[in-house]
Amino acid sequence: MISSTGVGGLTLGGGIGHLSRKYGLTIDNLLAADLVLADGSSVTASAEENQDLFWAVRGGGGNFGVVTSFLFRTHPVATVYAGPTFWPLEQAADVLRHYREFIVEAPEDVSGFFAFLVVPPAPMFPEHLHNRKMCGIVWCCTGPTAEASKAIEPMIRFREPALSMVDSLPFPVLQSMFDALYTPGMQWYWKADYFKELSDPAVALHVEHASRIPTLFSTMHLYPINGAVHRVEAGDTAFNCRDATWAEVIVGVDPDPANADKIIDWTRSYWNALHPYSVGTAYVNFMMEEGQDRVRASYGENYRRLAAIKRKYDPANFFRVNQNIQPAAASASG
Repeated sequence: MISSTGVGGLTLGGGIGHLSRKYGLTIDNLLAADLVLADGSSVTASAEENQDLFWAVRGGGGNFGVVTSFLFRTHPVATVYAGPTFWPLEQAADVLRHYREFIVEAPEDVSGFFAFLVVPPAPMFPEHLHNRKMCGIVWCCTGPTAEASKAIEPMIRFREPALSMVDSLPFPVLQSMFDALYTPGMQWYWKADYFKELSDPAVALHVEHASRIPTLFSTMHLYPINGAVHRVEAGDTAFNCRDATWAEVIVGVDPDPANADKIIDWTRSYWNALHPYSVGTAYVNFMMEEGQDRVRASYGENYRRLAAIKRKYDPANFFRVNQNIQPAAASASG
C-alpha cells in the first residue's frame, strides 16, 4: 500500500496488498527462497527442497533465517482503474454497511480498502476538504476500465461522494500515491485484528472512534482479504487466518513525540472497543510487541508445527527480534 514497504518483511509475514483478492497473498505467489540459517549455512526452500522450511517462511516471519533472494510467480498488471473516493463522516455508517456487503460479492478484479482518515491539506485535494475527518475507499481494479467503472458503480452511486479521484493509472502510481504523507521519522503506534463480519454494533463503534481521530496522519484501514486468499487452506502455509474477510489496522501517527500519548490512547481505545467483534487474531506485519500469547493466537493451529520447525532450523532462537516463534524444546507446551 506504500511503495517503500520492504519485500522481505512483506513476504515473510504473508503479504497483503491491492491485488490480494485477485492473485492471493504475496506468499501464495512465492516459488522459492534462499536463506542463510542461524548456523551460517545456506539453503533453498521450495516445494522440492526443504519443504518444511518453505511452508514455515510463508507467513512465519523472520524466525527461520535471513532470506537473501525470493523467486516469485508474477502477474501482468500495468494499468489499473484506481484511486480514492471520500464521503463525509456523517455518511460513514451507511457507507460502511453498504461496503461490507459489496466487497464480499464484488468481482475479484475489484479491490478497495475502507478507511477513516483526515484529508491532508495537500494540493491534490480540494481546499474545502482539507483537515476534514472523512471515510473513504481506495480502489484498485485490474480489469478493463469500462468494466471496472461499472463494477464499482454500486458503491459510488449509493451515496454521492464528496470527492472521487478514480481513474486509469499505472499501478506504481497507486502504490506510491500516499508516500509523501508518511515520510521517515514519524511516530507510529499500531494495533490490528482480523474480521469475518462487520456487525451493526461494530460499525457504530468504528464511526464513534473515527470521529475522534487525534492527528492528521492517524487512520484506520480495513483491507479485504477474501477472493483468491480464501482458496488456499489454512494449513497449506504458515499464514493461518484464511477465512477472514478483512485485515484491520488502526494506526496512531504523528511527527511530534509530544503527541505519543495521544495517538497511543486513541489506538488502544479503538482496538479495545472492536476487538470483541474480531476473530481474535491479527496479521503479524501489523503487530507490535504484544506478547507470546498474541503471537500464538495469530498462528492458531499452525503454531505447534512452526515451533517444531523452529527447533530444527534455529534451536537457540537466534532469530528472535520479531513476532517470535519459540523453538518447541524451549516451550512449556512444546
